[in-house]
Amino acid sequence: MKNKKIIIILLCSVSLILVFFAVKFISSTKIAPGKVQVTSKNDVSPKKIGQASVQTITECYEAVGTVRPVTEASIESQVTAQVLDVKVRPGDKVFKNQLLVSLDNRQLMSRLDQAKQTLKTAISGKKQAKQTIIVARAAFTEAESDYKRTKIYFESQAATPQDMEKAESAYLQAKATLNRAKEALSASESGIKQAEEIVKEAGIALGYTEIKAPESGKVLERLVEQGDLALPGKPLIILQTTGSLRLEAYVREGLIRKIQPGTFLKVTINTLNETATATVEEIVPYADPQTRTFLVKALLPRISGIYPGMFGKLLIPVKDLQVVVIPKIAVRNIGQLELVTVKENNSWKTRFIKTGKTFGDKLEVLSGLSGNETIGWEE
Repeated sequence: MKNKKIIIILLCSVSLILVFFAVKFISSTKIAPGKVQVTSKNDVSPKKIGQASVQTITECYEAVGTVRPVTEASIESQVTAQVLDVKVRPGDKVFKNQLLVSLDNRQLMSRLDQAKQTLKTAISGKKQAKQTIIVARAAFTEAESDYKRTKIYFESQAATPQDMEKAESAYLQAKATLNRAKEALSASESGIKQAEEIVKEAGIALGYTEIKAPESGKVLERLVEQGDLALPGKPLIILQTTGSLRLEAYVREGLIRKIQPGTFLKVTINTLNETATATVEEIVPYADPQTRTFLVKALLPRISGIYPGMFGKLLIPVKDLQVVVIPKIAVRNIGQLELVTVKENNSWKTRFIKTGKTFGDKLEVLSGLSGNETIGWEE
């Protein structure tokens, strides 16, 4: 049993030593650009044949950004009330004036009833003031006639000074009573106007308990649930009011002169594996002092499956490079090694290469190929 353990330990040690030298050999093996290193022959012809070529590739700076709607509306409450019901969910399409959220309206209904009652009382007061004026005007007319008649009698010495004083006093009292009645009528009319304004405001506030869509669009976010307290200024629903989307990306200040509003730039949406052409709409003329970047907004075309909030990249051309490219499908990976099958002297041989960036279905070759080789691969 002891001998078996020793043998197993020796085998493990030998295996580790072999792995160590293999890794050291692979890591120390460097292939200069354009140089060839043959590893083995492959007598079997590949099923597919292509060509390595030298192409001019535009190197781009990738400005990361987020997909956002061109126009969106933050739906908020105008009154403080409890949420009774939320009629929509994220992703729902809504139409203009469609009900989105219902709020508790009992308190506002009570306020409206009180306002209507106040208006009714003010109208009743106006009617009473008018009746008072009629009576006061009749009394004033009678007192005025009596005063004028007594004055004539007094001038002809047919009335005593006491009669004159009494008639004048009655006249002045009737005049004062009429003026007070007119003031009461004016006050009642003013009260009616105030009551009507209160009724109008209460009606408007009551209308705010039914929150409706200002425009047709799509619900992006639902920020409130039944039972929550709606407050003025607190967003309840985020609504995308148009179908257009744009990528908002941050571009470093050294490249901002390379783009202008109206410039066409490539955009990649990694999640969808999509590349499209966007139009620069706006460059915010302010650099973030922390990141030294400018916010650039580029209008996106219609892309299937894209949603606000997705990650994207805005590709800004920097310079042109001459690179060797081959079909991406031609590269085989064994561990960290990258291999291709190359035709040499009517025979096929396997060669180590080192790859770089991907350009669509093409792959940049940093070393191992010069750009005029015939390569092959299996289906």
